[in-house]
Amino acid sequence: MEHELARELNGALGDATPGLMLSAMGRRLYFPKGIIAQGAEAKQSSSLADGTLGIAVKHKTPLILSALGNQVPGMKAGEIVSYAPTAGIPALRETWAAEIGRKNPSLGKGGFSLPVVTTGLTGGVSALCDLFLDEGQTLMAANPSWDNYVLIAEARRNARMRLVDMFNEGGIDLAALGTALSDEAQKTGFVRIILNFPHNPTGYSPTVGEAAAICEIIRDIAEKGAKVLVICDDAYFGLRFEGNIEPQSLFAYLGNIHENVFAAKVDGATKEDFAWGMRCGFVTFAGKNLSAAHYDALIKKTMAVIRSTISCSSTVVQNLLQNMYSSEASLGKERAAYRDIIEGRYKKVRALVDAQKNHPHLQPMPFNSGYFMSFKCKNVDAESLRQTLLHRYGVGTIAIDERTLRVAFSGLDDDCIDAVYAAIYRAAEELAQ
Repeated sequence: MEHELARELNGALGDATPGLMLSAMGRRLYFPKGIIAQGAEAKQSSSLADGTLGIAVKHKTPLILSALGNQVPGMKAGEIVSYAPTAGIPALRETWAAEIGRKNPSLGKGGFSLPVVTTGLTGGVSALCDLFLDEGQTLMAANPSWDNYVLIAEARRNARMRLVDMFNEGGIDLAALGTALSDEAQKTGFVRIILNFPHNPTGYSPTVGEAAAICEIIRDIAEKGAKVLVICDDAYFGLRFEGNIEPQSLFAYLGNIHENVFAAKVDGATKEDFAWGMRCGFVTFAGKNLSAAHYDALIKKTMAVIRSTISCSSTVVQNLLQNMYSSEASLGKERAAYRDIIEGRYKKVRALVDAQKNHPHLQPMPFNSGYFMSFKCKNVDAESLRQTLLHRYGVGTIAIDERTLRVAFSGLDDDCIDAVYAAIYRAAEELAQ
């Protein structure tokens, strides 16, 4: 039975594209006016005492063990051990919204929702699949793909992943992408796709021309009546190493491209700010003609996913990041220096694989950004190659599938790159004999 609060949110979304694309779970979900909501109200108005939340205080300050608090001397107890709001600390959400706008000027002012804090980008992708992907429905992504997409869509949601061969030697195979999207639209009237750039595992981002072409393909199927959800997985956003790469997220264009297109941006400090294990991601929504009421309903639905799974994301992590963004004058310079390190590794790897472009057994897939590059194994098995590299040469790599070997050059110190790639080519030649 549909809860009254869920019915209110569903009514607010109405026949807008995100409302029509909600999963059965998405329709059922609501943010309760229970402990969290009442606690938030009490925080604003309780002058004598606050007996709403399950925390322990002394003189209205949360208790904290000195063995914990002493490790973070610059922060107050409440910034470390108190519960964060379900959608995230307001100041951090505002800060991240400003960053999205700064990095994606085509969005315009007010062209997207306030971001919701999630536990890493995985938490964001999983929440979106809970909200918009039903059992038996299809989620599309590039082939090869990050393996967690399949785990989330197929194992958790009992949906179907459709992996599209959208890369060729020159970059993105626009014809293959267009055919796959049109086929899905004609079969069901709905398209759900994750676009992950810079792409994991290939390390490719679209050029300016390719980005425009992708958007036109999506606009075309929307104009023909299909409802389209595009999840922009921007985990490695900003790590561009060639001059012709589109500088903005596709979210910047898809968020206002057509009433039948609904875009969700998943990003965060995880990769952009070298804070991998801090697990701080964000989900942000955009769609043409969506109102503040639409965005409010979508945020509450997302909060319902968070409340019913992890309750809230880490308070100390959010405060650490907000403090970093608001007070560290050297942040931009240091961030740029770290990105330069990765770009230097990219250039070194680029030179090595370009020198082996006619190798009989390994063909590099297109790469120009991010943390990774991948080899297409022509006549050797990727898992056998991985095992040989690991146990004979002491080199760790990832076999994405039987024909794709991923190398994270971001994790290779400069002085070992030559040896690593020499080992990769040598091992492939040994296996092919």
